[in-house]
Amino acid sequence: MPLMNVFHDGDGFPRIVLADPSGSSAEVLLYGGQVVSWKNERREELLFMSSKAIWKPPKAIRGGIPVFFPQFGNLGTSERNGFARNKFWTIDSDPSPLPPSNNHSSVDLLLKSTDEDLKIWPRSAGKLTLIPRVRNTDTKPFSFTFALRNYLSVSDISEVRVEGLETLDYLDNLMRRERFTEQADAITFDGEVDRIYLSSPQKIAIIDHEKKRTFVLRKDGMPDAGMWNPWDKRAKTVPDLGYEDYKTMLCVDSAVTETPIVLKPLEEWKGYQELSTVSSSYCSGQLDPRKVLYGF
Repeated sequence: MPLMNVFHDGDGFPRIVLADPSGSSAEVLLYGGQVVSWKNERREELLFMSSKAIWKPPKAIRGGIPVFFPQFGNLGTSERNGFARNKFWTIDSDPSPLPPSNNHSSVDLLLKSTDEDLKIWPRSAGKLTLIPRVRNTDTKPFSFTFALRNYLSVSDISEVRVEGLETLDYLDNLMRRERFTEQADAITFDGEVDRIYLSSPQKIAIIDHEKKRTFVLRKDGMPDAGMWNPWDKRAKTVPDLGYEDYKTMLCVDSAVTETPIVLKPLEEWKGYQELSTVSSSYCSGQLDPRKVLYGF
């Protein structure tokens, strides 16, 4: 049977550990509703955590999967990337039902204030699923942008390629959000990148040649996709990121950026994200990325 345990560590971060008989697991903090660990059945860590992460409220924790709400980046009047990642969440005592599943551990977390109701359910069993919900409980409409920032652990950023974003328009945050069109057949990395790809597909493949592993990101309700790696110079200006950490991380985000979501009173928005891995290597010919992206 799947297991869920709540631990109260000395660092002040109560955490929920989800495990299943296969050996895979996930750890979720009540602080920020943030996934900070996701391990496969071989106990290999799949998410990146900064070697200089600050584990002390009210600081955000760099790594894992932080929740950016009610805004992504500086596109709004709230603090950068919103306040949800800096608040303590609670376990929902009356969760909404999830579709039936076999041997899937889950937890329902709640962040509630006067006009926000954000829920996330992470599950681990070869894949990690997050379902964010935002409900307007106020008498006035409000708008927001949103993102799940996925800090993926990779062997060497220079050996990674991303498939599925070809020919898309993107906003380049390094060029004052100027709009460009992606020209590459696949995205590879040799310098700093900070982009938001617009109207992206529901499935994106992140191929790690050295580890012979591909992350598959599936999403719904979040049409945009962020991408970030600070590279060497920018990494040295980020106080809670190790100077060499950029080499073993890549952020590929599920996001709502270009067109904010507007909720009328009592309306609810729901998104969906699923992360999974396949053991493969595009270099060796064991994986055709088109099969991952399009299922043929």
